[in-house]
Amino acid sequence: MVFQCDILVVGAGPAGSSAAAAAAENGVHVLVAERKDVLGVPVRCAEYIPRQLLGQLETDRDFVVQFTRGMRTFLPTGRVKEILAPGLMINRQRFDQALAQKAACAGSNVLTGTRVIGRKEGTVFLKGTDKRVRRVKPKVIIGADGPFSLVGKWMGRRNRHLIPAIQVSATLARSMEWTHVYFDSHIYGGYGWLFPKGKEANVGLGISRGSIWSQPLKTTLARFVHRLEKDGLIRETSWRMTAGWVPAEPVRDVSRGAMLLAGDAAGQTHPLTGAGIAHAVLCGRMAGKWAARAVQANDIALLKEYDREWQDDLGEQLQRAFRKRENLEKEWDRLEEILPSCWVGFREYYAEP
Repeated sequence: MVFQCDILVVGAGPAGSSAAAAAAENGVHVLVAERKDVLGVPVRCAEYIPRQLLGQLETDRDFVVQFTRGMRTFLPTGRVKEILAPGLMINRQRFDQALAQKAACAGSNVLTGTRVIGRKEGTVFLKGTDKRVRRVKPKVIIGADGPFSLVGKWMGRRNRHLIPAIQVSATLARSMEWTHVYFDSHIYGGYGWLFPKGKEANVGLGISRGSIWSQPLKTTLARFVHRLEKDGLIRETSWRMTAGWVPAEPVRDVSRGAMLLAGDAAGQTHPLTGAGIAHAVLCGRMAGKWAARAVQANDIALLKEYDREWQDDLGEQLQRAFRKRENLEKEWDRLEEILPSCWVGFREYYAEP
């Protein structure tokens, strides 16, 4: 038996749940397939979002752990640059579940523990925890299934530039109101972070690959943790590591035929900071809106409007950041000198193209 639905969303992270909610609110039948049994686990992000996103979510706010005042950037020489940027540290598991609940309340059918295992002639094959294979024939597919997106593979659209990242949890020596970002020559093409979450903190780093500067992630993380302990910022570290891949370049043409990509699957993270939650929510909403309109108008060509809208809103910002990243990596041996023009914590970043 083949089940019919208007829109199939693959993935129930911030992009997928936001897409599902937006589509269902427009009155179409939405099915969400999420491979994880428990949403938001394991945590593979620093769990920071800009404060202005909170007012746009229209969900319960029990995922908020702490408010932050801004960001402190630590340069290799020890110089510190401070910038006011109000933000939130969140519990990612609760956050993802809140967005999925919103999608369900809007009318979406959210299936956890369900993997997409294939597609043939417009029919998508799903496999649940009961091992049964179900066939679904959607009119539109939204791929919000992460940096190694299966939907992106079907579309011939891949993330070409990915940054490996690793993170642990630590106990803070004292309370903090600022996020800390650390640049050092041995953290090539990336940075280390210390993001406070009440009495604890997320400690991690991301490193660009393929350079004489690069070192093994675990070795570099251990060195970074030792530095934070020596500076008296953290006391105890849980070495239960989580790791993942962060897109560092937008995917071109994220609509093709009756398929769309959103969030990490579309490379809609900031190429320098790696921040992607806010963009995932925003672009997911756009994808869901245009998918619903295309279904209602019986006009798949309308899906191209999603590509146009998200590019109008974020495209130049992300392309600019990607150019800055390329320059930063190229000039890494002049890190202290080049950083002000290549990092968002400095005015010079915004003054130069």
